[in-house]
Amino acid sequence: MSTTELPASHAELMDGVYRWQRHIYDLTRKYYLLGRDRLIDGLDVPQGGTVLELGCGTGRNIALAACRYPEARFFGLDISAEMLETANAAIAREGLSGKVSLARGDATNFDAKALFGLERFDRVFISYSLSMIPGWEKTVSAALAALASGGSLHVVDFGQQEGLPPWFRALLRGWLRKFHVAPRASLRDVLESESQRTGATFRFRTLYRGYAWLAVIGSCK
Repeated sequence: MSTTELPASHAELMDGVYRWQRHIYDLTRKYYLLGRDRLIDGLDVPQGGTVLELGCGTGRNIALAACRYPEARFFGLDISAEMLETANAAIAREGLSGKVSLARGDATNFDAKALFGLERFDRVFISYSLSMIPGWEKTVSAALAALASGGSLHVVDFGQQEGLPPWFRALLRGWLRKFHVAPRASLRDVLESESQRTGATFRFRTLYRGYAWLAVIGSCK
C-alpha cells in the first residue's frame, strides 16, 4: 500500500496524538509497556535472518532488536509520519541505518515487496500496537501472511488485567482511552484461531497478573 493510499482518518489521528508525545514517548512508556524486552529476547532470529516490526513507533524496539541480533536485517512499518520521523532519527543516532529500513504503511493492509523489496520475513513482531489499530484482526492475518517458511509471529500487548484489582483496571483503561488505546479482550482467541487456521503452533502466556499478554505463533509453512 502506498503512502497516498493510507487510511487518512487513522493516519491523521495518530499523527495528532503523537506529534508532541513522540518526544517523550520512550521516557514515559517504559513504565507501563511491560514485556517488550522479553519479546525481543525471545525472537531468536536465525543467522542472517529478516525481521519485520508492524507499528514500529519511535523505533525503540527495532533498534534494541537490531543490536541484540547484529547479523539480521530489520524492517519497520508505521502509519504515523510523525513517529517515523522520530524512529529514523533514533536509527541514525544508533548507527543502524545500514541494517534497518523503515516505511510508512498501514499494518492491516501492506505490500511488503513494494515497501521493502521482500515478501517474507523470518520473524514478525507487534508490540503494543494491536490495541491501537482499528481492524486489528487484519493485522494479525497480514503478519502471518508475511512469514517465511519456519518463521514466527511474536505479539505483546495489554492483557485484561485479570489478576489485578478492579480499581487498577478501571484507572488503566481510563488513562489508555486518552491515547485511543483499547486492550483487546479477544486477542488470545483471535491469535489461537489464526494459528489453527494456518496449521501453526501457538504459545501464550500472561505477564504480571494479566497486565500484559505475550504470544508466539510458529509457522508450519
